[in-house]
Amino acid sequence: MLIFNVLLQELRDAYANLEPKHEREINDLMNSYKKSYPEWVFILRCGFGLLMYGFGSKKFLIEDFASSALTDYSVVVINGYLQQIHLKQVVITLAELLWDQLKMHGKTTWENVPKNQQPFNTKSMDDLIAFLDGPHLEDKECFVCVVVHNIDGPGLRDSDTQQYLARIAACSHIRVVASIDHVNAPLLWDKKMVHTQFNWYWLHVPTFAPYNIEGTFFPLVLAHSGSAQTVKTASIVLQSLTPNAQSVFKVVAEHQLAHPNEEGMPLNNLYTICRERFLHLKSLYRRSANRNFLLHLLLKARSTGYLSTDDCSIIVESQNSGSGGPNFVLDMMRWRQY
Repeated sequence: MLIFNVLLQELRDAYANLEPKHEREINDLMNSYKKSYPEWVFILRCGFGLLMYGFGSKKFLIEDFASSALTDYSVVVINGYLQQIHLKQVVITLAELLWDQLKMHGKTTWENVPKNQQPFNTKSMDDLIAFLDGPHLEDKECFVCVVVHNIDGPGLRDSDTQQYLARIAACSHIRVVASIDHVNAPLLWDKKMVHTQFNWYWLHVPTFAPYNIEGTFFPLVLAHSGSAQTVKTASIVLQSLTPNAQSVFKVVAEHQLAHPNEEGMPLNNLYTICRERFLHLKSLYRRSANRNFLLHLLLKARSTGYLSTDDCSIIVESQNSGSGGPNFVLDMMRWRQY
């Protein structure tokens, strides 16, 4: 691990010393986008959401657009590149900002309850979204703008979060400006979410800017930095394996759960069960699937003698997970349903 950290620091230092290229062309490109700011504001006022895509980080572009062209509106920023996002707290903030705008227009709800006594924190997500979508004002230009950097980021990528974001975007007093970077990001949404709820207006805005800030929060895939990252790493490896190899790993996981006091599963037992389930497992160490397990530390082989298969066992590697082997296996099986 020490050698890895040294190499990583050397890589960062080398990257920091790289001289930027094509600065003039990139500045001209950014200035051309700034000329489109009034058009983008008009699109938001028409009820659409802005979805920006293209090569390069769009964080600076979106923040510049929000700070210079959306000064007449309240803006809430969600950094989707973070590992965890507290979405309900975001919705509570949106409700509070909308409440302030309603007070400015002389329109209040919930029987004119003072702001310091508003029960926003005690409301459910459904109640908060209903408040954001309420017919409080006839003026449709009264809205709160939500800026989402990397709406396809790790903290927002699960299905439930995307469903909530779509419901928020569909509210009459909410407008969304978001960016995506993953090539398969549109697969997060169905037809209703794209055309009815988010109501995206797609903008191709390549900036060719480095992902300096976003990349800081992305841990290396194979870096064991904690139990959550270990489970996530294992999930990525499992998804890349064939169904047969996944089934073999499931056999080992089931044995771990059924025998928590044992160090692992004897190879002979594994061969027998795989044969009963018609799983292809001629040689544990020669099959490429099992080499993947071993290389990524999902499985660990132990032998007390040379070619002594009776004393060999396979255990789930959990020394970096912060929990016992059986609990780690349980987390793995919950992470991906087979």
